[in-house]
Amino acid sequence: MQCQTVREGVECFFWKKDGCSHDGGTCNEVSEKCEGCSHIISFGEQRFCKRYPNPESKWVNVECNLATHVVREEKVAEKKPINPLKASKRMARGR
Repeated sequence: MQCQTVREGVECFFWKKDGCSHDGGTCNEVSEKCEGCSHIISFGEQRFCKRYPNPESKWVNVECNLATHVVREEKVAEKKPINPLKASKRMARGR
């Protein structure tokens, strides 16, 4: 359904028949940590997140999982060292 409070005319997941289902009844503005994210939309001088009504709460414990401007490092699992003697025996058996 379309939002009828702060983001008028925009499709909103939180808008229900009886109004906004988010706590407080309206969306909150983005925080400073959200700067650079592609999910930010502007309405006048106010800026809101398209994906979440309270963006500040997404940054409480860790970084926002919806943030497009954050570069995440992939963890590379270290392989165990291979014993060359055992590897050659396995190859000889045909494994």
